[in-house]
Amino acid sequence: MKTRKLGSNGLEVSAIGFGCMGLNFSYGHSIGKEDSISLLRAAVEKGITFFDTAVEGSLKRLGTDYIDLLYQHRVDPNVPIEDVAGTVKDLITEGKVKYFGLSEAGANTIRKAHAVQPISALQNEYSLWFRKPEDEIIPLLEELGIGLVPYSPLGKGFLTGAFDENTKLEANDFRQNSPRFSSEARKANLAFVQLLKGFASAKNATRMPATPAQIALSWLLAQKPWISPIPGTTKLHRLEENIGAASVELTAQECCRDYRRG
Repeated sequence: MKTRKLGSNGLEVSAIGFGCMGLNFSYGHSIGKEDSISLLRAAVEKGITFFDTAVEGSLKRLGTDYIDLLYQHRVDPNVPIEDVAGTVKDLITEGKVKYFGLSEAGANTIRKAHAVQPISALQNEYSLWFRKPEDEIIPLLEELGIGLVPYSPLGKGFLTGAFDENTKLEANDFRQNSPRFSSEARKANLAFVQLLKGFASAKNATRMPATPAQIALSWLLAQKPWISPIPGTTKLHRLEENIGAASVELTAQECCRDYRRG
C-alpha cells in the first residue's frame, strides 16, 4: 500500500483509509464483533494504516492513551474556534494528541484555527458526486499545507453501481432522509454510474478490469497527492476492491474530464 502525507506537519497515512462508521452505525445494518475484527485485521494486513473512528471508547479498546489525529467533528458555533485550537495545542504539548484536524469547517474557520495550531487534515465530503470543496476549500488547503480526508468518497455507496431506483433501503438507513437517494434522484443519476462503468471497463486494476468504485477512488487520489479517502465497508471483497483503487492510474486528461456531463 502506498502512503501519503496529510498536511505539512509529518502525518503519513495509507493512500486508502478505512471509515469505521458503517460497521455498526447509519447504514441500516451492522456486522458482528468477530466479523468486524476479521475485517479490520484484513485491512491492516493489506497495508491500511488510517482508520477513522470516534475517540474515548475506541481508545480504550485500542489500548492507547493518545490520539494520532484529533478532529473537531463539526464546528461548534457557540465556542470560538481559537479556543478549540488552543485546547488541542495544549493536548499536543502534553503528548495526548499528535495532530489536529477539523471536519466540515468553512474557509474562515480553517484560517483562524490554523493560526493558533497548525491543522494537519480536514475531513470533508468529496467525491465525483459531490465536488463543492473544489470551489474554495481545496485551494485553501493547498495554500496552508493541509491534507484532505474525503468521507463518503463513493457517494454513500451510489458510485459502486449497486443502486438503482428500485433498490430498497432499510428503515433505519440514514440515506432514507437524503434527497440524493430518493427514487427519482437515483433514476436520474444512473446515467452517471453507467458512464463510470463504461470508463472502468477500459482500465485495469491488479490485472482485472477496474470497477466504478475503483475509478471513483482513483480519481480522488489523482486530484492531489495530499488526499486520502476513507471508504467504509462491511465486506472483505469490497475492502479488497477499495484497496485495488490505489493501483489504478488515471492520465491527466482522464482526471480533467468533467464526469458530471460525461
